[in-house]
Order: sequence, then structure tokens, then C-alpha cells
Amino acid sequence: METVKKHFFSDMSVMLGRSMRHIFRSVDTIITVTIMPIGFMLLFVYVFGGAIQSGTDNYVNYLLPGILLIAIASGISYTAYRLFMDMQGGIFERFHSMPITRSTILWGHVLTSLISNGISVAVIILVALIMGFRSPAGLLAWFAVAGILALFTLALTWIAAIAGLSAKTVDGVSAFSYPIIFLAFISSAFVPTESMPPAVRAFAENQPVTAIVDAIRALLSDQPVGNDIWIALAWCIGITIVAYIFAMRAYKKRV
Repeated sequence: METVKKHFFSDMSVMLGRSMRHIFRSVDTIITVTIMPIGFMLLFVYVFGGAIQSGTDNYVNYLLPGILLIAIASGISYTAYRLFMDMQGGIFERFHSMPITRSTILWGHVLTSLISNGISVAVIILVALIMGFRSPAGLLAWFAVAGILALFTLALTWIAAIAGLSAKTVDGVSAFSYPIIFLAFISSAFVPTESMPPAVRAFAENQPVTAIVDAIRALLSDQPVGNDIWIALAWCIGITIVAYIFAMRAYKKRV
């Protein structure tokens, strides 16, 4: 068992290093991922912010959690793309001819997604600070926010793995992230759900993005989180488990 664990972690570190080198050689991917969310943040704060009744004097504080989720949803499309290109280029077959743990090939892409999206989130928070974002949250609350964002990234990354392993074309790989990004617009990310029509409100209040956004917003504003954090964790963990199962099935089927 110790030998298996040793080989698993050493193989995974090699695959992680390979994926990270691809990221550092094309830093424009991280820049591209951050530009759109920052653009949304600038647009909603400085153009639409005055007309939106969010119940707070600082709209950046209200908006930031949703922007972070949009950034992550945008970023995971690159994970799907890199997996797709590896499949098309026959890289997986070459790796399988070597004495390595097969699942580490996927885990290398997954961990790279966590790191690259973490960098994007940090850049967006820095821009938000320049725009006036302020948080009274303590260190523990920030750790909780980081944990929720990491779980959300992990959940979406395994969904991206399914797309990368199953898609037939590059366009198909990229298109799957759009519905996920669109979920943020039908949630409490930009406006309170109370202002929505009944049917839209019912959907918004019972989809994962709203619970995650509300939990992060409460943590950053040092307010009671209530059940939102448990609902958010349940969504993230549930999606991760289901997506992981289907991703591994798609992986075994393709290779």
C-alpha cells in the first residue's frame, strides 16, 4: 500500500508539473479568464450600479462573490480544452505505455485548474480592492471562503473533464461552460432574488449559485451565514462526486 501511495503522489506531481508548465508558457490564458469577470465588475459597478437596488451602499461588496464564480466557470473551460487536446494528440496513449498510475493524468489537470483559478480569483480580489471592496471578515472567514471556492472549482473541473473527454470538436469543448456562467445571472449574484418575477425567483433561489454566493457574501461581510453554507457545501460536494464518477467512466471508455 505504501508503494502504491508513493507512486501515485510522485506520478501526480509529474503530471501536475507538466500541466503547470503549459499554464506558465501561455499566461495569456489566465489573463483571458480574468478580463471578462473584471469587465463585468467594472460595467455593473460604474454603469449599472447606481440603478440597482442591492440593499447596500457598497455594490462592489455585493457583486464580488458572483464575479468570482463567473471567473471560475470561465477558467475551467481551459481544463476541458487541454484535456481534449491531449486526447486528440495521443498523449494519453503514450503515458499509458509507461509504468504510471493512470488516474494521475486526470488529477494533474484537476490540480492545475485549482491553482490557475486560484490565481485568477486573487487578481480579481485585488482589482475589487482598488474599486473599493472592503471586508470586516476575520482570517477564519477568509479560509472558509477559500474552501468554498476551491470546492466549487473542483466540482466544475470534473464537469470540464467530462466535456474534455467526451467532446468531438473544440467548439463543443468550449460551449459547455456558457450555461454555467449563465446561472450566475439568474441568481442573487447581481440583484436580490426578491426583485425577480415569481417563476424566475423560484428557480434562482433553488439553484447552486445562489446558495454559494449568499454564503460567501455573508462570510465576507461578517454576517451570520445560517443554512446557506451547508446548502452550498452540499451542492459542491454532491456535484463533485457525481461529476467525478462520470468523468472516470468517460476516461475509461476513451482510453
